[in-house]
Amino acid sequence: MRIIDETAEGNSYPKAPLAADNATSLLTALIGDGRPLLTLVALGLILSGIFALFLSATGSFLPHDVAFLGMQPRELCDLHQCRIVHFIFHDRVSFGGTLMAIGTLYLWLIAFPLRHGEEWAWWTLLLSGTIGFLSFLAYLIYGYLDSWHAVASAGLLPLFIGGMAKTQALLPAKRDGREGLRSLLRPGTPLALATRAGIGRACLLFVGAGMALAGSVIIILGSTVVFVPQDITYLGFNATQLNAINPHLVPLIAHDRAGFGGGLASCGLTILLILWKAMPTRALWQALLIGGITGFGCAIGIHYPMHYLIVSHLIPAWIGAAIYTIGIICLYPSHPASSALAPAS
Repeated sequence: MRIIDETAEGNSYPKAPLAADNATSLLTALIGDGRPLLTLVALGLILSGIFALFLSATGSFLPHDVAFLGMQPRELCDLHQCRIVHFIFHDRVSFGGTLMAIGTLYLWLIAFPLRHGEEWAWWTLLLSGTIGFLSFLAYLIYGYLDSWHAVASAGLLPLFIGGMAKTQALLPAKRDGREGLRSLLRPGTPLALATRAGIGRACLLFVGAGMALAGSVIIILGSTVVFVPQDITYLGFNATQLNAINPHLVPLIAHDRAGFGGGLASCGLTILLILWKAMPTRALWQALLIGGITGFGCAIGIHYPMHYLIVSHLIPAWIGAAIYTIGIICLYPSHPASSALAPAS
């Protein structure tokens, strides 16, 4: 019951703040159960992705890119129809799309299953985030330290660690049967391929696994050989020739490749675990739709204005997008109460 003080004029005012509020600091109130910290991480990823798209759309390198190369984009644009610059931007737009997709899926995890103390959601965030942060180390193999990326990672990492530590309190107590990583081993619901939603879920599970695998391969390639044959055909230069143009070009491109690979692997794992564990809901469908549009839209769409149209390079992404689209259509919750059980038509 609220205690009030009646003044002579008949107005009512709170007599005193609650004792709990008196004992709570501003920082504690803002941190809450830890989910606000993780929400900041998700929003930071989305904003970082938007920033990557903005820089590419304006044809700009970051100041430390220019300092590292000793060249402006317009100088590189004089070589082979500007394809070196276009190639760099194509990796950065793709990376930006994965960041926005990851951030959107994190927001759903934080707002729904983690809020209800579902242990698998906490482990999904931990594994996916760990891959994303650790992929930063792959950038250093070729000797290029992206200082802005380092600052962003250093800013988000404490929020991530603090949020993950605080949100452990939302999980079941150990005495109540907390499972740890084992919570990820069994599906949240049986995979019913005889239903529309079951088909959609299977499609998205397949795409998530494929993205995680492809991202891991790209990290390895970006940290070692850097280019696949299609890249060399598009660029018109091999690694040796690029080194002759500027010895810092390959390290810069390798950094972008590894970054995209880390983002793709993290995004794929997030999709895989969510579809493995979560019940189909309208909010989940919306998050998956937004993630698919930003992720596939950026990764595929950027190839067309850059004229990187080699079929063998684009076909895996188009196949993945097609299967993802089928999954999204099948998961559409036209009847929220029964969509998960509707038979396939």
